[in-house]
Amino acid sequence: MEFSNSLLSLLLFSLCVSPLSALVSAHNHEDFLKCLSHRINDNTVVSKVIHTSKGSSFCSILDSSIQNPRFSVPETPKPVSIITPVKASDVQTVIRCARLHGIHVRTRSAGHGWEGQSYIAYNKPFVVIDLRNLRSISLNVDDRTGWVQTGATTGELYFEIGKTTKSLAFPASIHPTVGVGGQFSGGGYGTLLRKYGLAADNIIDALVVDARGRILDRQAMGEDYFWAIRGGGGSSFGVVLSWKIKLVDVPSTVTVFKVQKTSEKEAVRIINKWQYVAAKVPNDLFISATLERSDKNLVHALFTGLYLGPVNDLLALMEEKFPELNLEMEDCTEMSWVESVLWFADFPKGESLGVLANRKRTSLSFKGKDDFVQEPIPEAAIQELWRRLEAPEARLAKVILTPFGGKMSEIAEHETPFPHREGNLYEIQYLAFWREEEDKNKMETEKYLKWVESVYNLMTPYVSKSPRGAYVNFMDLDLGMYLGKEETKYEEGKSWGVKYFKNNFERLVRVKTSVDPTDFFCDEQSIPILKSVDDI
Repeated sequence: MEFSNSLLSLLLFSLCVSPLSALVSAHNHEDFLKCLSHRINDNTVVSKVIHTSKGSSFCSILDSSIQNPRFSVPETPKPVSIITPVKASDVQTVIRCARLHGIHVRTRSAGHGWEGQSYIAYNKPFVVIDLRNLRSISLNVDDRTGWVQTGATTGELYFEIGKTTKSLAFPASIHPTVGVGGQFSGGGYGTLLRKYGLAADNIIDALVVDARGRILDRQAMGEDYFWAIRGGGGSSFGVVLSWKIKLVDVPSTVTVFKVQKTSEKEAVRIINKWQYVAAKVPNDLFISATLERSDKNLVHALFTGLYLGPVNDLLALMEEKFPELNLEMEDCTEMSWVESVLWFADFPKGESLGVLANRKRTSLSFKGKDDFVQEPIPEAAIQELWRRLEAPEARLAKVILTPFGGKMSEIAEHETPFPHREGNLYEIQYLAFWREEEDKNKMETEKYLKWVESVYNLMTPYVSKSPRGAYVNFMDLDLGMYLGKEETKYEEGKSWGVKYFKNNFERLVRVKTSVDPTDFFCDEQSIPILKSVDDI
C-alpha cells in the first residue's frame, strides 16, 4: 500500500508532536511569531530562525540534540516552535516577544541534561531557544583567554585549543559532545578538576540576555549576577550568550593509563584503598574508578587516570602513593593533553583531532542519579554494588567514582554556587543505560529506572547527609518538581535547592528575585523567587 506525500508527512508529524502542543493558545503563539518576524524583518533570516511544529525541519532539529532518547517518545511534551538564533539580537528579540505575548521558553545548548529540561516543559506550552548557531570560539593565546559562545560543545572548544597550542587547556567535561552552556553554568568538571578546579572557577566574564532583553557583561550585570550563573544553573537567570574563559597551563607531555580488575575480591580491595588516596594524591594526578560489565558480560573495575607529566614520574608516584593498583609501564601512554581528550572519549588510536568537533546524537537511553561521599564507604557496600551490577537490567550500567580534592576543594564554598568542595572525597554516579528501541515498552524501561533507584537507596547510609547532596548539572526530577500554587513555590524549590546548593541556595534566591522578579526564566527545578527579598 502506498502513502501519499501529504499522508506520510502527517504520520511523521504525529509521531514527533505530542498532544500538549495543541493546547497552546493559537492566538498567543501566532502573535509571538508575528512579533519575531516583524522585529527580525528579513525573510531569509526568519526562515533560518523560526521553526514551527508544522514545518518540515521541526522534528529533525528537535531530535538532533536530544541526548537522552527516552525523551524522544511521542508522549514526551514537545515545543510548539523552535527558535535557532543566528546573532545575539535574535535572542533579545525572542525574549522580548515571549514576554510580550506570554510565551514560556526553554534554552538548549547541546541537549545533554539528564532530565531533558532544555527541550521539555511539563503542563505548559513552550518554545525552545536552540543556540546551535551561536557556537563561535575565539582564543587569545598570548593572554591565555578566550570567548566561547554557549552553543559550542566542549569538544569544539578542545579542538580549537588543540589546533592553536599544545601548552594550554581548559578544565571542562570529559565528554566532547556536552554543550558549554549547561556545563559551565552548573559548575562543570573533568580530568583537570584536581589541578584547576571547575570550568566555572575559570570563567572571567560573560554576556547574558536578561529577562528584560538586555545584553549584559560582567560589569553591567554586577558581581552577584555573575556569581549566580557560574554554578547556579544559568537557565534560572537568563540566556548566557558567551563565556570568557581563562586557559590553563599543561605540560607538553601527559600520561594516561587504564587498569582493569576482574576479580571481585581484588577489585573491592583496591577500590577501598582508592577511597583513601584518590582525593589526596598530588594535584597533577587524576584517577577515576568505574564498575561496569565487560564485553564478556562480567563485572569488572576500571581505573582510569591522567597524570600531568611523563610516565616515569607517574610510575614512581604511584609506587609511593597507590602501589595496590600495581600500575605498570604497559598500562600507560604518553601523549599531549588534547590527545588525552580523545583517549578519554574512547576514540580509536590515531583518530584525527577534528572528531572532537563532531556533534553526534547518542543511541542509548539512560537514567542517572548521583551522590557525594565524605567518608570511605565499607567494603561490604562496595561488594553489594558489584553484585547489583550482575543483575540483568545492569547489562549496560555504570557506577562511576570521580575523585575530588586538590584545587577544586581548596576554593571556598561561597566563591561560586557549586558547594560540593572541601570535605567531599568523591562523587559517585549511578547510571542505567538501555537501547533506544526499548523505550517503546514502558515495562521494559521501568526495570532500569527501578535498578537506579534501588542502588541509590542502597547507598543512603554511606553518602552525604543533611542534606543529601546532588549536582545541579545531573538534574534529578525524583527530588521534586513545582506542583503547587505560586505561593508554595519557594518551599517546593527549597526541597531540592538545598541539595544542589546547600548554604548558597538562599543567596541564589535573592539574586533570582532581583534580576528576574516575574520568574520569566523558570523550569520544574529552577531557583524560585520571593514576593520580597526581605521575606527570607
